[in-house]
Amino acid sequence: MKYVMLYITSFVFGGVGAWSVAKHGSRLGLLDIPNERSSHEIPVPIPKGGGIGILAAFVLSSLVLKISASFWVPAIFLALFSFFGDKVDLSPNLRLPVQFIAALFLLAPLLFSDSLSILCPLPSGLWLLPLTVFIVGTANFYNFMDGINGIAGITGVVGFGLVAFYAYLSGVGSSFGTLAICMSLSCLGFLPFNIPRARVFMGDVGSILLGFVFAGMVVWLAKSFLNFVCMTGFLFPFYADELTTMYVRLSDRENLTRPHRRHLYQLLANEMRIDHWKVSVEYGVLQFAVGVNILLFKDMGSIAVISMLAIYFAGFAGLTCAVRKRLGG
Repeated sequence: MKYVMLYITSFVFGGVGAWSVAKHGSRLGLLDIPNERSSHEIPVPIPKGGGIGILAAFVLSSLVLKISASFWVPAIFLALFSFFGDKVDLSPNLRLPVQFIAALFLLAPLLFSDSLSILCPLPSGLWLLPLTVFIVGTANFYNFMDGINGIAGITGVVGFGLVAFYAYLSGVGSSFGTLAICMSLSCLGFLPFNIPRARVFMGDVGSILLGFVFAGMVVWLAKSFLNFVCMTGFLFPFYADELTTMYVRLSDRENLTRPHRRHLYQLLANEMRIDHWKVSVEYGVLQFAVGVNILLFKDMGSIAVISMLAIYFAGFAGLTCAVRKRLGG
């Protein structure tokens, strides 16, 4: 009961932020203009940047829970930079360096502890680059997957909820576990304004923040390689869809920086005309199912969890191939 008011406030902030941008976003120039990547056939642009309430919940929760400034300062900096990107189109040549700098600042304190070496018997310095890529990659994967109503919000509710439950079961990072609950509830507060009909989009301020914070939590909370694998798996549908799509696009020699609509969720929503909310709920159900299996398999060790995730990935890849074949590529 200690943090009940913090939980309520996080939920309210998520909703108030979405409502505020839905009402005033157009006057602030926060409008989503449909392009080649868009999955929304709308006659009038919809405000974006509704994830500002999620950012507010993150800031408040981090301060109340006394989370290390090394964690929340770079996350806030990146979220505000991304909020500017919701208003002004920013080149990947600018976005990526800023994201890498933020990730390096988040990881820097771990270099002076044994946290990184626990993940693998190598010097921490050797793990700095791959973990930085992991954090930046997750932030961008979350952003790329935020393309239909509800998918980013539902994934945030389930993903951070699973992280909180895992932290509780494993006895790691009680403050981060509470922060994860706050993030989950702020996403829940945002959802009514984005599903089933979108009054506002989350925008980069929300999706980049959620991916960055999720990956950061995984690294900061991982007291073993098993912890790292389990918590990473809580975002399974996003990783699986993005990785399979990257493979297809690279096979077709596409420029990965160009807008596209080739993710499985986009094919389901666009070409197959399945309602956005149904696709988003299906992704959330898959994510929850994978998460439950991870919790059941974790006591068997890393090999068992990785094997289970590989089977799920093979199934996801098979489904993706079947859908693409049905649609002619």
